[in-house]
Amino acid sequence: MVVREIIKIDEDKCTGCGLCIPNCPEGALQIIDDKARMISDLFCDGLGACIGYCPEGAITIEKREAEPYDERKVMENVVKQGANTIKAHLKHMQDHKEFEFLDIAIDYLKENDFDVPDIGYEPKPKEEPSACGCPGELARTIETESVCGCCDDGDEQAGQEARLKSTLSTWPIQLKLVNTQAPYLKNARLLMAADCAGFAYPNLHQDFIKDRVTIIACPKLDDANYYVDKMAELFKLNDIQDITILMMEVPCCFGLERVVSIAMEKAGKSIPFEKIIIKVDGTIK
Repeated sequence: MVVREIIKIDEDKCTGCGLCIPNCPEGALQIIDDKARMISDLFCDGLGACIGYCPEGAITIEKREAEPYDERKVMENVVKQGANTIKAHLKHMQDHKEFEFLDIAIDYLKENDFDVPDIGYEPKPKEEPSACGCPGELARTIETESVCGCCDDGDEQAGQEARLKSTLSTWPIQLKLVNTQAPYLKNARLLMAADCAGFAYPNLHQDFIKDRVTIIACPKLDDANYYVDKMAELFKLNDIQDITILMMEVPCCFGLERVVSIAMEKAGKSIPFEKIIIKVDGTIK
């Protein structure tokens, strides 16, 4: 379950007229017991195409815990309704800038030999490994052991070994190599860390990397404008829960916070974040 926008039907206002039904190509609505009902969270994209067709104002949008929207399941319903409905569904997502779902829908049509209607949209090419075929650029999730920092039966050495185990759960971590459509970014908690922080802070894994998706960058040596654009795209395509920005106390490192802030503004997102500064002696300021 995730917290997202989804429609809400006021049963007291609903007359069961059914005008909302044909205007929900996703198939989330049915008339049951003379009232409009949402049959599954999976089918409701929360964009509210049905709202303008309700003469009673019985449909609104709320933010609540719901099952994640599933575009592939939706397309199974949409294609049954014919070419006009397919086109209307794709255009609806395009108008709302839901390009990730739009790409999934187009992929579904191609995979199942349906004609893709022309709506003036060209799907973004999928990110591929570089021409050299470098496996280091392949997005992957890493299985890690659950460890704690405590000692076993007072054995200080065993406790220290446990603390030294990696808690890194995703790859790659360098921002330039990160695939903004990687599945592990969905609803992720991000650690945005300066390159130097991992060398300065001795217990980075247990204190910051654990349970987060790690991304590293250097605002001084790398192209900050490129990073703003890439982070903006990442924010648009994924519901990021929160961000921890880990940077050094040196002045150039403060550009990392600026990259994140401008990218959020560009993406039209407001994501909670905290800033942690590491001193050059390896302590937290």
